[in-house]
Amino acid sequence: MLARLAGDVPEPRSAALRTIRHPATGQEIDRGIILFFAGPSSFTGEDVVEILLHGGRAVVASVLDALSTLQCRLAEPGEFARRAFENGKIDLTEAEGIADLIDAETEAQRVQAVAQAGGVLHRLYDGWRNDVLDAMALTEAAIDFSDEADVAADASARAREIVVALADAVAAHLKDGRRGEILRDGFRVVLAGAPNVGKSSLLNALARRDAAIVSSEAGTTRDVIEVRLDLEGFPVIVSDTAGIREAGGDIEREGIRRAIERGREADLVLWVRDATGAADEVPRELREAGAAIILVENKVDLVAGEMRAGAEGAETLHVSAASGAGLGGLVARIAMLARERIAPNDSPVLTQARHREALEDCERCLRDHLGQRLLDAELAAEDLRRASRALGRITGAVDPEEVLGRIFSRFCIGK
Repeated sequence: MLARLAGDVPEPRSAALRTIRHPATGQEIDRGIILFFAGPSSFTGEDVVEILLHGGRAVVASVLDALSTLQCRLAEPGEFARRAFENGKIDLTEAEGIADLIDAETEAQRVQAVAQAGGVLHRLYDGWRNDVLDAMALTEAAIDFSDEADVAADASARAREIVVALADAVAAHLKDGRRGEILRDGFRVVLAGAPNVGKSSLLNALARRDAAIVSSEAGTTRDVIEVRLDLEGFPVIVSDTAGIREAGGDIEREGIRRAIERGREADLVLWVRDATGAADEVPRELREAGAAIILVENKVDLVAGEMRAGAEGAETLHVSAASGAGLGGLVARIAMLARERIAPNDSPVLTQARHREALEDCERCLRDHLGQRLLDAELAAEDLRRASRALGRITGAVDPEEVLGRIFSRFCIGK
C-alpha cells in the first residue's frame, strides 16, 4: 500500500522525503516526509505509517482520497489507543492518561496526565494485584493442606500479613481528598450572595471578559454561568449563581435552588456582599456543606469610611470589581487554596471515579477476607478473587466491552 502511494517503503524509523502520488492516476499530490514504524515496535504494536504533508486543505483532502482507493478508512475515536491496549502495549490507566493529556489545559493537569500515561498507576495497581495473587496462592495452599494444621495455619498467617498491609495501603490511597480528581476536573469556586452585590461583575473581572450579563435589575442571573481559569498552572472553574433571597417566581426559585446546590458541591464558596449595604449572612446549607468559605466585601470603592469587618473567625477580603482594587489578592488567595488542595505530590493519586469505585470494592473484599475464620478458607479465597477482579477492572485485566467503549470514546478522532 505504501509503495503504491510513495514509491517504496523507507527503512523503519527513518524519515524519508518522498513524492506522494495518487494510486489511481499517478498524479503528484505533494512532497512530504514518510515515517514507517514496524510492529511490534510501534505505539499500537502494528505496522504504522506517518505522512507529514503541507497543511493545505486541498492537499489533505487529496491524500485522504488516495488512501480511500487503497481500502483505507478514517480511524474511529480512540482507535489507535484501543489497538495499543488490545495488543498489550498500554493498560487502561495509561490510555486514560493519554486522553487526559490531550484534554489538559493547565501545567498541573499536564504533569499529572504525563505521569499516568507513563504508567505510574499501572505499576501501583499491578503491584497490588500481584500481592493479592500471592495471598491467594497461600490461601489455596491452606485449603490443600487443611489436614496438616501447622502448614495450613502458617500459610493463612502469611496470607493475612500480606492482606493487612495491602488493605491499609488501599485505604490510604483512597483518603487523598480527591486530589487527583479535582485536579483533573478543576477546582470549583462558586460566587454566591444576595442579588445586586456584584457577583456577575466580579466574575467578569476574574475572567477579564464579559462572561455574564451585568444589570442593576435584581435577579438578572437565573442560571449558573461558568468560566475556566488557569491560576498559577492550576485549573479553576468559577461559577456565577443567582442571587439568594425569597424568590419572586418559579424561574427565580429554580435559579436559587441551583445556586445552593452548586455551592454545596464547591471546593470554595466566595460569599459576596455589598460593602455599602447589609451584611448578608451565609445560608446554613452552605455553612454545613464543608466547603471553604471566604467573605468578599465588594464595591469598596464606594465606601467612604472604615470598611466593615467580617464575622468573627471568617476570612474576609475587600475588593472592587469596578476599579480592580483587591482583585490581585483575591486571585492569589484562590490560587493558594487550589494549590493546597490539588498540588501534585510524589505519590500516585486517583484521577477517575471508576478507579475509586473499584478500589473501594477491593478494600471491602480485603476486609471481608480478614474477617473470615480459619475454617472458612474457601470463603476467604473467594474474597481475594473478588479483590483481584476489582483491581483488574482498573487496568483492564478484566474488561467488559461497555467499559472499554466508554473509556476510548473520550478520545478525538484516531488518537
